[in-house]
Amino acid sequence: MEHITEMLKGILEGCVLEIISRKETYGYEITRQLNRLGFKDVVEGTVYTILVRFEKNKLVTVQRKPSELGPPRKFYQLNDAGQEELRLFWNKWDFVSSKINELKEKQEHE
Repeated sequence: MEHITEMLKGILEGCVLEIISRKETYGYEITRQLNRLGFKDVVEGTVYTILVRFEKNKLVTVQRKPSELGPPRKFYQLNDAGQEELRLFWNKWDFVSSKINELKEKQEHE
C-alpha cells in the first residue's frame, strides 16, 4: 500500500510492544516480523529508534547476549510499565478502530 508509512507512525510503537510482549527478542527480529506481516516499509533504523525510546521510558528490560554473527545483541523484554503501555495502546486502538468502522458503515448506508 502506498503512503501507509505516515499512518503507521502512530501505531508502530504499539506493534513493537506487542511483538516484544510475546517473547524476548531483538531489533532485527522485530523488523523481520513486521516485514513478514506486510509492513515492508519498516526498516531497522525505525525499530531501533523506538527501542531506544522504550529504554529511555523504562518500558523494557534489556539484556545483552552473545551472537554468533558479530557483537552481542540487545534482547528486549516488556516490564510491568511496558505491559501497562501495551494495554493502553490496545484500549486506544479499539476505540479509534471502532469509530473509523462506525464512520465507514454510516457513510455506506447514506
